[in-house]
Amino acid sequence: MSDVAAIEQLVKKHSALKKEISKIIVGQEKVVDQVLLAIFSGGHALLIGVPGLAKTLMVNTIAQALGLDFKRIQFTPDLMPSDILGSEILDENRHFKFIKGPIFANIILADEINRTPPKTQAALLEAMQERAVTIAGNHYKLSLPYFVLATQNPIEQEGTYPLPEAQLDRFMFAINLEYPSFEEEVNIVKTTTTDHFETVNALFTAQEIIDFQNLIRRIPVADNVMEYAVNLVGKTRPNSPTASNMIKNYIDWGAGPRASQNLILAAKSNAALHGKFSPDIEDVQMVTTSILRHRLIKNYKAEAEGLTIEAIIESLF
Repeated sequence: MSDVAAIEQLVKKHSALKKEISKIIVGQEKVVDQVLLAIFSGGHALLIGVPGLAKTLMVNTIAQALGLDFKRIQFTPDLMPSDILGSEILDENRHFKFIKGPIFANIILADEINRTPPKTQAALLEAMQERAVTIAGNHYKLSLPYFVLATQNPIEQEGTYPLPEAQLDRFMFAINLEYPSFEEEVNIVKTTTTDHFETVNALFTAQEIIDFQNLIRRIPVADNVMEYAVNLVGKTRPNSPTASNMIKNYIDWGAGPRASQNLILAAKSNAALHGKFSPDIEDVQMVTTSILRHRLIKNYKAEAEGLTIEAIIESLF
């Protein structure tokens, strides 16, 4: 199949996928779009929202509709790395046998990832970057496609451990979940308080998703779009000659090169899912906020003046 025909097929399947997900998830269209963008780009996503906004249900529904193996890990202060990765035990013949942990699945929901100490958070780093884990000196490949979708509650800071910058940088997107509108909430209550339950059909196979990811990587990007993305990320660094006064005054640290890579990959995905054969500057702008949100570090002045990170990113355009 030619790449042109493959993109047309991707648009069709993406539209059917969204319809399937909407059987269970009411509203939150932007969030679903961004999670799917991350998946087709081969990236991970961090979902930030208060409890009760169906973050877990959303990830579970998306995993079912994509036909992927799904595991949920509830992060708690006493969780150990071996609870995630697995451990070696002695079997009855006194041989070491490796028992796989929940990290061995296609989609991992890391629920409330900031509730666990850094030692356990770090257990995910190798898996997220290398799609493999090393346990007791043995290297185990994870089955592809592989995604970590983590959730974080922005209100309670008691008993939480903020994610280190190195780990945050491995998430392609940081996605904010908002409260539903009045109509959406009425709809949610209507559909979830009866004895009727919708079933979600699997529309993809793991191999199809890998093929679509490879297709997206093959999409060509014009030099001016590539330069625009790199320039945009460069502008977020306070010591850069292109940084605006807003950045110099309110940002301590800007985004690194991984942000530029992710901007281009996400822009390619955004273009492909809208039936375009190459991304333009508009595609880059569409994904900028979610890609930069967790990569810029505000200083105390920005905090004191109540400036949001979104307002600072908006000023880059």
